[in-house]
Amino acid sequence: MAMFSLVNKRIIITGGGSGIGQAIATTFAEQGATVHILDTNLSGALQTVKEIQSAGFTASAHQCDVTKYTEVSSVVMEISKESPVDVLINNAGIAHVGTVESTDEEAFDRLYNVNVKGVFNCTKACITQMKKAGKGCILNLASIASSVGIKDRFAYSMTKGAVLSMTYSIAKDYIEDNIRCNSISPGRVHTPFVDGFIKQNYPGAEAEMFEKLSKTQPIGRMGTPKEIAALALYLCSDEAGFITGTDYPIDGGFIKLNGK
Repeated sequence: MAMFSLVNKRIIITGGGSGIGQAIATTFAEQGATVHILDTNLSGALQTVKEIQSAGFTASAHQCDVTKYTEVSSVVMEISKESPVDVLINNAGIAHVGTVESTDEEAFDRLYNVNVKGVFNCTKACITQMKKAGKGCILNLASIASSVGIKDRFAYSMTKGAVLSMTYSIAKDYIEDNIRCNSISPGRVHTPFVDGFIKQNYPGAEAEMFEKLSKTQPIGRMGTPKEIAALALYLCSDEAGFITGTDYPIDGGFIKLNGK
């Protein structure tokens, strides 16, 4: 069997309709997984599924709001009718720019509901069946903002710090059930979201701002969704069976080298 094979693995990924989630969904499908994409943006999820199926692999889309446990639980139960979920990837998330002063309560709650409660809801919906199966793998998308201070990212950093702490807690609580839990902390990654953010906030200076943001990584560029997907594939494969309770920065040297 080829390394990093996911044949006969049932995968749930949230937010797989674009960007990093789309790249992970495609990469996992190419390795033989049956991929289930949960996304509020059904059209984006269906487009990802279409691309996967046209390449001869298996995927399906499910419209789901991760902030609502009853909705998540219902979708997970439907997906796992034939066999339990092998891998859960908590990828869905939203961003926010602001300090504690400029962040209003509505924005703070919205960030919490998607980035923190969403991880809780999806993990809670999958963990019981993983326990019964005696195995499972959970991968959370954290951020460099989980570990270091980033200017004007108060609420976002709060949520990603919580994701990192949840990762450690889940890994500790379920290690005897043969359930692994790790996280990935990306730096800046070039996605459609980044392009949209720059266009909205820096009209007329898009190229200049893109170059500036790219150079905040010591390596001199942003990452690509495919690079994040490759790390996710390893951590969710059987080859990573000795790894749990660990966060993996993938940041072009941002965390360790920015002080040089």
